Amino acid sequence: MVSPSSSSSHEPGLPSITDLTPQHRAFLDQHFKTRQDLSLESTHRVLSSSLTQQCSHLESHLLNRLTKRTVSWISRSFNATSSFHQLTLSLQNLSLRTSPHGVGSKSFRWVLNEELPRLAKEMNRIDSLRSYLETALQLEALVGDLEDAALFVMACLTGSKFSSKPSISSISEERKHDNLLQAIKAMNGIEEVLITVVKLHPRWHCLLRSVDVRADKILAALRPQVFADHRALLVSLGWPPKLLSLKNGCEQIAGLPNPLVLMHEDKRRNYSRSFIALCALQHLQNRREERQLNNLTKREKHNTQLWAISELVSPMASRMEYHFAKWTEQPEYMFALAYKVTSDFIVGVDDVLQPLIDKARLISCSAKEAWVSAMVQMLSGFLEKKVFPLLAERYQVKHLKPDVLSSWLHLIDLIIAFDKKMQSLVNLDTCFLPESESFEGPSSSMSVLSIFCDRQDWLKIWAKIEFKNAWKKLNTELKEERAWVICSNSKPGLGTDQEYVFPNIEDHKAPPIAKSFLKIIWEIIERCQTMPSILLRAQFIRSAAGRLIWYFMKILLFRFKGNELCPDISDGVSVIKACGFINTARYMWVKLQEWSDAVDFLEMKIAENDSTKLIQDDIMDSGCFFYEEIKSLSEMETNWLMEIMSIVLREFETLSWDYIQNKENFEEGQDDTNLVAVREDVDLAVSNDFIEALDNLKSWLRIVKINLNTKDFIDLWRSIAEGLDHYISCSIVKNEIRFTKMGINQFEVDMHAMIFIFQPFCARPQAFFPCINEIIKLLKLKKEEVKVFLSNDENGSKCLHLYGISHLSVDQVLQVLTYRNRAT
Repeated sequence: MVSPSSSSSHEPGLPSITDLTPQHRAFLDQHFKTRQDLSLESTHRVLSSSLTQQCSHLESHLLNRLTKRTVSWISRSFNATSSFHQLTLSLQNLSLRTSPHGVGSKSFRWVLNEELPRLAKEMNRIDSLRSYLETALQLEALVGDLEDAALFVMACLTGSKFSSKPSISSISEERKHDNLLQAIKAMNGIEEVLITVVKLHPRWHCLLRSVDVRADKILAALRPQVFADHRALLVSLGWPPKLLSLKNGCEQIAGLPNPLVLMHEDKRRNYSRSFIALCALQHLQNRREERQLNNLTKREKHNTQLWAISELVSPMASRMEYHFAKWTEQPEYMFALAYKVTSDFIVGVDDVLQPLIDKARLISCSAKEAWVSAMVQMLSGFLEKKVFPLLAERYQVKHLKPDVLSSWLHLIDLIIAFDKKMQSLVNLDTCFLPESESFEGPSSSMSVLSIFCDRQDWLKIWAKIEFKNAWKKLNTELKEERAWVICSNSKPGLGTDQEYVFPNIEDHKAPPIAKSFLKIIWEIIERCQTMPSILLRAQFIRSAAGRLIWYFMKILLFRFKGNELCPDISDGVSVIKACGFINTARYMWVKLQEWSDAVDFLEMKIAENDSTKLIQDDIMDSGCFFYEEIKSLSEMETNWLMEIMSIVLREFETLSWDYIQNKENFEEGQDDTNLVAVREDVDLAVSNDFIEALDNLKSWLRIVKINLNTKDFIDLWRSIAEGLDHYISCSIVKNEIRFTKMGINQFEVDMHAMIFIFQPFCARPQAFFPCINEIIKLLKLKKEEVKVFLSNDENGSKCLHLYGISHLSVDQVLQVLTYRNRAT
């Protein structure tokens, strides 16, 4: 107890006991009851804590009082201003009512046009000023809380949790953790206010900038402290575990101990608090970045790596890279070690860290995915720094290229296999894919092929190497002549239209080279499926697979031109080869269209269209990924079919020339007995000089039907039928033949014999010879009908419709009937 009598012996520089207020003396009497209390350390800590708490309470109380007073003053000022303006308006209204001029006076118009807008503008300014002051005060309070909590966290020494006095360390760490969470909570509150300011008051740039500067300074000092504490905690847990000695790679690695699973209760509690705090700090950082972007740009869709997971991988990476450096010429050991470490720890990571992530309320975040992603990025970083630069440098040296090609392809094979194995780890015990990756493709952090996203020069080298390797495989196939022979196991079919509705693979009748080539193309496409960037995936396919397709199309074109089609069908070898080339083009056309309709290729086409706005709208709408290739194949197929059709028609014209030009076949009369015989037996009645042409036509169609695919054969025989119909009908009209009755029947029998050749391909082949059918119909008209028709020159078109004539013109009909009438 401090007594007044002790005032004479007080220490120099201290106030006299008589100068202290009763409150001060009571405070000292409470904490220093005896002289020994002055030297006790515990009394000092309690006193310091009490003073700090009281000061904080007084500051908070003072800030609240100032805030309430300011708001009250602004509110009263606003109410007074509103009352004043209301009174002014009332007086003006009273003046207007008592004015003899009424509402139409100049003063009334002046109030409406000038005074009211000015008053409204002033009121808005006052309201905006009030909102600004309220927001500034709120932010000042939050920033003050943030600074106080952050200063306390940074004042604590890193590693104090490992102090020799566990009780003191535990208390200190709990207070430090509480202050860290308080700082994060204050920062989140600041972000909430700033987000509101950005949305509602985007012109308050100075306020935003000043708050961001102060917050950034605090976070810049706080983050390293939090990371240092977390790393120190990991070291105390025994992380990273030691990798056991390796023999012949990593096949001898036993199961690695997981310190996360072996933690004791107190260390587990400390690690959980540190992990959650680190996740909260990262979430805060992400919110700040999103707000500072101001929603002008869309954040990338790839998974952001968790800081806490990265802290686990980072020290382990330094140990693994020591072994990686020894295996640059044996990369399979790198991938094996990375997979071994990832798979050994993934269960423990999922069991221990996933509950902490859920507790931290991180949405759509998986500990398993974050762990696998971090390990993939670790391996990708080493390959990008140590392996690929060396291979790219050697690729430029001519005499080293062969070795580089094999090494590069071997490395890509390992990467593809590694990506699939790592993806299987992520999908372990998972029966669905994340919604965010349904159409986005693999995450950039989950594939080692993401290396090529940042190094497109390496992507070009890879595409060239894949092209050379594929060309080497294809060249071996091209040298085999058997690869161009049409498969003999193709089903014969009936050649009808119904056969094409549900085509089988044999219907294409493609030679083995077509299937081998498409298999090589598909292997190239599959090798880049795990590449994250859709646009770069499309560029790779264009550079490797697309380039090979164009090369193969040139080979097809050269082979077809080198195969001279012979009109003589006796051998048929050249026709069979031509059918094989057409079938190959058709089969490639179908498969490329099938691939282009898949979702992956549709996404790549959309990505290409988005990156090149110069593309015409019609091409963007109607085109597919392999649009140019399919278009060229279709043109080649059509041109080659037209060439076969022209040879068939020219040969038919040559062999039937005498028959068409010999008018005596149709103008000489015969007796009625022979007419009856002709009508009963068609084969015996066919004109002799027409039989060779029909036989040659039948042979052509038979060979083509056996060797050509169903779709193209249908188009071919229909085109040939159309050409024959046009040739014979025009020849009959131009030759001015005077048909006798016997000549009409002879012509009908010959035409039926020709049409009968097409009977196996269609139920009603006569429908494809409309002009010939109409000529026969005209020739068989009665005399009275012909006279009526010839007398109606003006209404000739109407008469044509009455008799079912729609393909012949009026002049052609008149010419046929004129000579037919003369003959009769």
